[in-house]
Amino acid sequence: MQKLFLFLVFIISLNFSAKSLHPYHVGSVEFKYNEKSKTFEVSARFFLDDLENAVNKKYGKTVHFNDAKFKDQINVLLKSYCEDYLKIKVNNKAIKLNYLGFEEDKESVDIYLETEAVLNPKKIETAVSLLYSYYDDQMNIVHIIVKDVRKSSEVVYPNRYLYQQF
Repeated sequence: MQKLFLFLVFIISLNFSAKSLHPYHVGSVEFKYNEKSKTFEVSARFFLDDLENAVNKKYGKTVHFNDAKFKDQINVLLKSYCEDYLKIKVNNKAIKLNYLGFEEDKESVDIYLETEAVLNPKKIETAVSLLYSYYDDQMNIVHIIVKDVRKSSEVVYPNRYLYQQF
């Protein structure tokens, strides 16, 4: 997932670097089913400044990634943010997502979540609208992986729903 994200960033920056740091707002979300734990491991990656802007606007706060004094507050805000903008249903049943934490570097933030246990995932439905509240040109690349079968799609504002059958 990281390689695809970095590749997309590279291509976009080659074509549009003169306009701004990144004129398109793109992120990626991966739902990977773990056969051992029977859970979906979820990871999401966004440009640091885009996520920071969206979280600050939504909650009327001023927090900064890459500043240790905000880490606890960011964890609380990201947990709530993900609850609002990231959903999954498996076999027509809504599944709880548990926020695990985040990692950051100079340019991006990775968010980690995990679902409760689910058996035999066949029909996967996701609702991904992360950063939609801040950017009306947000594109999220969503990957769903079950038993080594990867299905990937673009979800572009205002669309948020993705259905995959395995």
